[in-house]
Amino acid sequence: MNTDTSALLAIEHDGPISHLRLNRPAKRNAISDALIAALHTAFINLPADTRAVVLSGAGEHFCAGLDLSEVSERSVAEGVLHSRMWHAAFEQVQFGRVPVVAVLHGAVVGGGLELAGSCHIRVAEQGSFYALPEGQRGLFVGGGGSARIPRLIGVSRMTDMMMTGRVLDAAEGQQLGISQYLVGPGEGLGKAFELARRIAQNAPLSNFAVMQALPRIADMSQSEGLFVESLMAAIAQGDEAAKQRIRAFLDGRAAKVSRS
Repeated sequence: MNTDTSALLAIEHDGPISHLRLNRPAKRNAISDALIAALHTAFINLPADTRAVVLSGAGEHFCAGLDLSEVSERSVAEGVLHSRMWHAAFEQVQFGRVPVVAVLHGAVVGGGLELAGSCHIRVAEQGSFYALPEGQRGLFVGGGGSARIPRLIGVSRMTDMMMTGRVLDAAEGQQLGISQYLVGPGEGLGKAFELARRIAQNAPLSNFAVMQALPRIADMSQSEGLFVESLMAAIAQGDEAAKQRIRAFLDGRAAKVSRS
């Protein structure tokens, strides 16, 4: 295992899995400008042999959102540039090179929920809670939340959270689609690595197609989406890795789908 630890973002590489851990536990992993820059840089510079990323938070919380100590004196122009900096970083998470599995525990609040929403698979531990307190603080989401979170829970639920300060618990978040997996306390990281290892075994082009094409097709009209789907299906099945896997299945060397 190769390990590189910085003050803000701890990075470990274990074969095809890279583990990125937000490392500001005393601040509940609140996102500063420096941490956003570190995340952006890390996702751009993943090792060539990385096939999946696990993203977690050190300490008792995943991420309590924006570090408000950096906000109060910004001008409007500076605020726009700051938001776009978050957009660029989270774009690398969602539309980067490999799938990302997030481990959610404790506070997943504000910008922390925006970050979680940019990941592809979310494993939540019991005790996780979700909030968007921007409305109570005179703010508006600026890390892509208005585009991503309604796709998970709907516009009306996001409106409720922002206007009233409603806090969702882990079970509510699971029911509404924030998380895809709900596990016991302390079990999130193990489950995330289990899923990441499964993902890493897929053909890289297939993973890339799911990451890049699926959310874009969902935004298209049906006729346009179906045409893009046919192109993506043809590209994927034409890949040599796919051909080898299909031959293995037809030869009885690959497992059939089962409930186990």
